[in-house]
Amino acid sequence: MTYTPISQRPTTSRRALVLSAALACAATSGWVQAQTQPPIKILVGAPAGGTTDTMARTLATVLGTQLGRTVVVENKPGAGGNLAADAVAKAAPDGNTLLMSFTSHAINASLYPSLPFDPVKDFTPLTMVSTSPSILVAHPKVAANNVKELITQAKSKPGQLNFAIGALGSSLHMAGDAFKMQSGVYIVNIPYRGTAPAVQDVLAGQVDLMFAAIGNVQAHIKAGKLKALGVTSAKRLPAFPQVPAIGESLPGYESSAWFGLFGPGRMSPELTRRLADAARAAVQSPEVKRRIEHEGATPVGNSPEEFARFVDSEIVRWRAVVQYAGAKPE
Repeated sequence: MTYTPISQRPTTSRRALVLSAALACAATSGWVQAQTQPPIKILVGAPAGGTTDTMARTLATVLGTQLGRTVVVENKPGAGGNLAADAVAKAAPDGNTLLMSFTSHAINASLYPSLPFDPVKDFTPLTMVSTSPSILVAHPKVAANNVKELITQAKSKPGQLNFAIGALGSSLHMAGDAFKMQSGVYIVNIPYRGTAPAVQDVLAGQVDLMFAAIGNVQAHIKAGKLKALGVTSAKRLPAFPQVPAIGESLPGYESSAWFGLFGPGRMSPELTRRLADAARAAVQSPEVKRRIEHEGATPVGNSPEEFARFVDSEIVRWRAVVQYAGAKPE
């Protein structure tokens, strides 16, 4: 068999060899780059195990696959989420530090008289991950069996009914104050340091009412230990088709918690789009959608522009409720 030097072989073969070598080099280079890049951190302004933390961890693995990067979650609770938000606001706009925030991001803009960051200018909205409505529950001793009856009872006996508040300034606290503001009733707030003790006192009949996350009270409702008076979503929920939306009796009322992904402000449009597209693809993946729905939430995955407009509207909306309630941070 006669050996033909590479230099004398047909051009197509030489080109194939060169292309193959180039592709192998590029693949190796991409792998090396992925291994040497620092992990992307998603900061969470809430303790591990909570809903915000769950949303971040649900998103992180699939987001990492979309970006070809390692994505880790770091909890930085405190000041209603402001500690984590401040760290992201001051981070370099390189996409390596992100924030999984929640409704309090908009509430805090009015609740705290002086923040170390601007809740709009110092952040780049990427996508809303999910929304999660709550439910208004009552101890069985409360005479009202629906929202209309509750409003009638509260107006006839101002100040005799009370709400358990799991955390001052939380979305559930504001849901209750928005209800009072829109219905014109006076119901006394009883603050607690945490949702668990608040739920326990409603179960014990020490407190009459509470706006609660569905996952925290669903079993008690099914067991007949609590009465469900209404859900805060715009429409009835599939899990509770017999429970009316509060807006059916109080037109215009709606108060769902939300969870969203932000980057620092001043991120380039190209980087913003790349991160946003990856995050939206992750939210819309079957795996993440299934996990979000298991938490009783609804996946969203909107565009950065849509999310930015939503955040702006939420800041305006909750400002009116904070001013009405005279709420102060803990």
